[in-house]
Amino acid sequence: MHWSLPLLLAALWWTAHHEELDLHRTLGFVTLWLVLFRLLWGVFGSSTARFADFIKGPRTVVAYVRDLVAGRTEPGVIGHNPLGGWSVAGMLTLLSVELGLGLFASDTDEELYPGPLAKFISADQSAAASQWHHWVFNALLFLIGLHVAAIAFYAVMKRDNLVGPMVTGAKSVPAEGPVEPLTPASSARLVVALGLAAAVTALIMRG
Repeated sequence: MHWSLPLLLAALWWTAHHEELDLHRTLGFVTLWLVLFRLLWGVFGSSTARFADFIKGPRTVVAYVRDLVAGRTEPGVIGHNPLGGWSVAGMLTLLSVELGLGLFASDTDEELYPGPLAKFISADQSAAASQWHHWVFNALLFLIGLHVAAIAFYAVMKRDNLVGPMVTGAKSVPAEGPVEPLTPASSARLVVALGLAAAVTALIMRG
């Protein structure tokens, strides 16, 4: 999921820029399937993937930022820290909005390659959705840039390697201090979440 989305976003940008709109639509549906799965996995998935695990309240986030500025945070956090959790939530939100707009958008000049839900709104509304589709993508790129900059900051300033665990799924933590045990989700939940996301995507594709 984590590594598929950057590749898909790059491919979506390329296909839109070079007007490969058939492929753009197909890749958009694949991205929609993955995002729907991630939203479901944020509720029913493993412990560190659940939104309840890493989306914290304002007081917790402010306290974490103060500790970060003061140099009191330690490497070895399992899952997302309070600030990173909201970064993930923000990117998923923008991705959802971007995909939703794409479903209603159409070519503003000749109304070619309309989204599967464009027929439910007027031509002007569909054209507006297309414009917002481009603007939200730029906002998404900005947020991704901040995300990458934060990863670099933690690697250089905090000596906390965030990329390694994204690749291997394993992370070393200090021996001292309490560490909450991870709770993996069952394979059955994985299959159900993937299947349900695929079913909703297929329903949307049919319009």
